Amino acid sequence: MKTKTIKKIALWSVSALLLLVVVLAVHIWWAYHPRVDAYTKVMARIDVKQPVSAADAGRISAWLYHQKGVDHVLVNPDTRIVVFTFYPISTSANEIVKSFKAQLRYKADRFVPTQQALASSCPVAGSSFYYKVYKFIDHIL
Repeated sequence: MKTKTIKKIALWSVSALLLLVVVLAVHIWWAYHPRVDAYTKVMARIDVKQPVSAADAGRISAWLYHQKGVDHVLVNPDTRIVVFTFYPISTSANEIVKSFKAQLRYKADRFVPTQQALASSCPVAGSSFYYKVYKFIDHIL
């Protein structure tokens, strides 16, 4: 009688623990799963390959602000770097850069970081326990 009760308690305990682990795994996957919706903003960078004056910076900034989906623009004439945020539902960075080069006639390229640069860019993501669990679950699924 006692062994039967102990076996039932052990079975229910293991079942409950397994269920909680599955719920935690699904929650971590859901929280880290990238989603693109109307509120998602993406940042992009354009490296201009020719000198940029303050007047050119104002012209570039004004042009980018008039593009569909662009939210915010920063132009640094000293480093010749243009950084802008946009809504990926409305447009893409490649379309904006293509139009930028065609309409403004600047020699420019879109800066895209390498996988190694992306991996080392956020020290918390690489060492976070939850991020590692997410990557493990994502690899399995």
